[in-house]
Amino acid sequence: IACHFKSHMWLENLFTGICLEPLPSLEERKKYDYEFATSTSFHGMHNIVRTKSKTRKTLWMLVVLGSIALVSWQIGGRVSNYFSWPTTTSVVVQYVEKIEFPAVTFCNLNRFQTQAVANLSIIFFLWSIVSGVLHMFDIGSTIFGQELTDFVQGNQNFSIKEFTRNNGFYLNKSTLLECDFFGKPCYPEDFEHVFTEYGNCFTFNHINIPAKRSVSVSGRGLSLLFDIKQEQFTDDPSFGFVDAGITFAIHSPKEPPRFDGLGIATPVGMHAHATIQQVKTIIQEYPWGECNPNIKLQYHGIYSTYGCLQECKARYIQMWCSCLPFMLPGMLGIFLSLRRHLFTKLLSVLDNIEVMGLCTVGTHNSTCPVPCEETDYPITISYSTFASDNALKFISTKLKKPPDYIRNNLVYIDIKYHDLNYKMTRQQKALSVSELLADVGGQLGLFCGASIITIIEIVEYLFTNFCWVCVFLLLKVPEMPNWNSSDQNQRTQKGRIQEC
Repeated sequence: IACHFKSHMWLENLFTGICLEPLPSLEERKKYDYEFATSTSFHGMHNIVRTKSKTRKTLWMLVVLGSIALVSWQIGGRVSNYFSWPTTTSVVVQYVEKIEFPAVTFCNLNRFQTQAVANLSIIFFLWSIVSGVLHMFDIGSTIFGQELTDFVQGNQNFSIKEFTRNNGFYLNKSTLLECDFFGKPCYPEDFEHVFTEYGNCFTFNHINIPAKRSVSVSGRGLSLLFDIKQEQFTDDPSFGFVDAGITFAIHSPKEPPRFDGLGIATPVGMHAHATIQQVKTIIQEYPWGECNPNIKLQYHGIYSTYGCLQECKARYIQMWCSCLPFMLPGMLGIFLSLRRHLFTKLLSVLDNIEVMGLCTVGTHNSTCPVPCEETDYPITISYSTFASDNALKFISTKLKKPPDYIRNNLVYIDIKYHDLNYKMTRQQKALSVSELLADVGGQLGLFCGASIITIIEIVEYLFTNFCWVCVFLLLKVPEMPNWNSSDQNQRTQKGRIQEC
């Protein structure tokens, strides 16, 4: 109890020290309240205190209370709007003297040479399994049964990767008849080999080139003449491969080519006129947008959802299958081959990835959210017959090929910029912290004439009154009797009685 009493004394001294003054009298406290009301920068308070008329006093009280209610409603709405993370989108067209040319990846719609292997159906089936890692599609049931088993047992060292590289579409002077980039000739050596779902493909303006290619005049760019050699390359129609021609994808040099829904197919005997634009998109990070700037890719120069999906699938396949299809980025030396007998297990892994949703795209909390910065190349394409009747004789004589061969094997492609500009689409925060503070300050000034100084005055006034209330309550605590001293007095009195 003595300790409890001492603690009250300590608190009393503490609050007295905070207030720096002894507890004022009632008159002094009223005087302090009056001085605050008449001197504060909070408009309307001095009119309530100074006016003598009760009617005017009531009216001014209603005005002040109404202003406080309005400003509270306005500030609440603006704070709520800020935490809804609003955004605006601006579109700016920037004209330049030179603009960088994108990367273009070309593939033959036919994947393998006919004379490469006797049993193409098995090769197509195995290729469909491997290429299925890029796009989740049903490759059908295993219709080859014993035939496939015999092929696997008799070809233990067979590699789909090496077979595709050696017996797939190739690019040389016989398949690339003409190549011109902005008035200068280009050659098969200027193309970089890549693997896609179409097998062997070749990228012009790959990231590995030492200098970036750019154009300074619209309407001129890359012109190519391909010979797809239908008599050498043919796909099995039973797997849906029924087209003949060249497909190409336009993308950033730092990104992998993506043909799923983005590939432009050009049939034989046609001249494709492709005009492109450059569109840069900047997306805000969460919670304003859906991008995550902290995600970095291990095997790609810049982040993209397609590259992220490839690495995501590669991680799970490598973890569960201890193998890696060669079309996915990853460590060398563990690529899938027939020696491992892992095609069935690979299909099971792909099903698990799809069913369990392990590699998702879109929102900020998905495996692969949208990139914070992205460069796209929207394309407008038109076709004309290649070649005209008058030109057919000239080209036939030049190439020493019959007219029917030219109609059935040659593909002409022109890729050029529509204008020397790029479109910047930027997602921006609709309301920043400074704008929120300015808006709140404007509402306080409009309705109450208040500012930061006014808020500090009110805080000081409330804190001072709080100290006085606390000290007053502590001083009113009834004093506890000193039980030790009373016991000692009783013993002394008893001693005196006994002495008497």
